Amino acid sequence: MLEILRPSLVLSVCLPGLFLAYLPVKQHLRVRPARLAAAAAPYLFFICLGVGLLCHYIELNTLLTVGAAALLCGLFYVCSLEVSYWKSVSIFLAVCASFSCLSNLARAIHALLYGGCADPWSSWSTALIYVLICWIFVLLSSYPATHAARSLLDDEFFARTWYVFWLLPVFFIGVDLLITPSESEILVVGHTRKLYITTSLVLPVLLYLFYAMFYLMADSLNRNNHLRQENLFLSMQQAQFNNLRTAICETREARHDMRHHMNTLRELAECGQWDALTDYLVKASDTIPAQPLILCGNPTIDAVASHYAALFQKKRIPFSFELDVPEKLPIPEIDLCLVLSNLLENAMEANLRTESARRYIYVQACLHSSHIILLTVKNAYGGMIQEKDGVLQSSKRPGSGVGTQSVRRIAEKNGGNCRFSYDNGMFCVNVMLRGRHIPC
Repeated sequence: MLEILRPSLVLSVCLPGLFLAYLPVKQHLRVRPARLAAAAAPYLFFICLGVGLLCHYIELNTLLTVGAAALLCGLFYVCSLEVSYWKSVSIFLAVCASFSCLSNLARAIHALLYGGCADPWSSWSTALIYVLICWIFVLLSSYPATHAARSLLDDEFFARTWYVFWLLPVFFIGVDLLITPSESEILVVGHTRKLYITTSLVLPVLLYLFYAMFYLMADSLNRNNHLRQENLFLSMQQAQFNNLRTAICETREARHDMRHHMNTLRELAECGQWDALTDYLVKASDTIPAQPLILCGNPTIDAVASHYAALFQKKRIPFSFELDVPEKLPIPEIDLCLVLSNLLENAMEANLRTESARRYIYVQACLHSSHIILLTVKNAYGGMIQEKDGVLQSSKRPGSGVGTQSVRRIAEKNGGNCRFSYDNGMFCVNVMLRGRHIPC
């Protein structure tokens, strides 16, 4: 009976593996953690016991058995999350690579303790060592997985490093399979055994060093993206400030010259020179400066909106802004700026691909309550909008749209919401941003 359950014991490492994989993404679950645990418990029980029994009775190859269990766990993991496939698959592969290294480490520890190098599938002692090492690894990795890895997942900027990170765990899984002994007897004595033990001890260390390097690199890229975005907003504010200062100077000069204009107009009227009076009025009106474009009370949001309003005017796109946004926001200004700039950028690009007669952009933002801001952007579009599994696809490259995904993550991180709809050539985005109450 014990021999039948040994493969199930080895496969029970799926439980700590999934637990570790869920730590950095527990804020992105499709269902509540209690419901997820209730659904995962029988699923994992079926994988561990069912696949383990098949392995024992049918004598399946170890690699096929582990691959089938990992695939089933991976499908459950990816389907239970609301993050992008790039991130969810990369995280799951990272856990698989770690546990793959730990399986060789378990063999190496067994060789040091008992003088042999037994496979976890054929030895109870090695299987127990493997399961124990996996749980110890989960305990040691819980803090970095909960804090460091989560910070990359929750960042509004989608780091391009996620597109290539999956190569690292896949490479280490391949190396682990390559160094795994096909027969345990060849590692009982000799230099091969020493080399295997050394490699098994060094390989996990190298893997975690590479993970640390990836984290530092991705964190640096995200910080640089933040700085570039903030510099862009500052440049928008600077341009708006310069326009306002120029308008103030022109208004001051116009007021200074107004007395002279009034004297000239009075003399022309007294002399009855009506044609000259009309011409002078036309010329004088041209010298009156135009008022600067002020769209809302918040200077940062006003700078972003005014920047895109100027672009819309330059590209001859009709637009309408209704921004009832106070100076003091209940949410971080950077969040609203990112959402607004992403949506206006997408709206402008969609209009440029639309015939001139149909171009139009409408923007409305208001404070719904003390901690909720509602934002609506409507724009005309041409062509077809592609959607896959409820996620809008990018029109620039294969895959989901980065801008819309960023808007959705910002909206949902504090319990807000984001909805995209399109019909009859009009695209509409409704965003609800939640934040703290405005202090009195």
